[in-house]
Amino acid sequence: MAETKYYGTGRRKSAVARVYVKAGKGKILINGHDVNEYMPFPTLVLNLKQPLALVNGEDRYDVEANVQGGGFTGQAEAIRLGIARALLEAGEERSTLKVAGMLTRNARSKERKKYGLKGARRAPQFSKR
Repeated sequence: MAETKYYGTGRRKSAVARVYVKAGKGKILINGHDVNEYMPFPTLVLNLKQPLALVNGEDRYDVEANVQGGGFTGQAEAIRLGIARALLEAGEERSTLKVAGMLTRNARSKERKKYGLKGARRAPQFSKR
């Protein structure tokens, strides 16, 4: 019999994560690699495991994530949101995740560069003469 996988999508900056959560022993795979092998910083690993820690699911769920775009921080936060949404689908308590802010998408992204300026807001150096 096929085991049930719960799905959640997470986005942050330009990173998009498709996350599948299923009952298991706490194995986390990102793009086919182990989480500690894929993420260069332990703080990012702790960050993306937060939703699992909140529902005491670190050793109850296996996570499989496919992530495209962005850097490591954006990807970690996209996976975190994806895991939280998948856990909701799995029947975990919404209030616990909501209070901790795990279900809120961080909408901050890079502001576009404007013409006549050197960046999004940085103006070229002013010369009186």
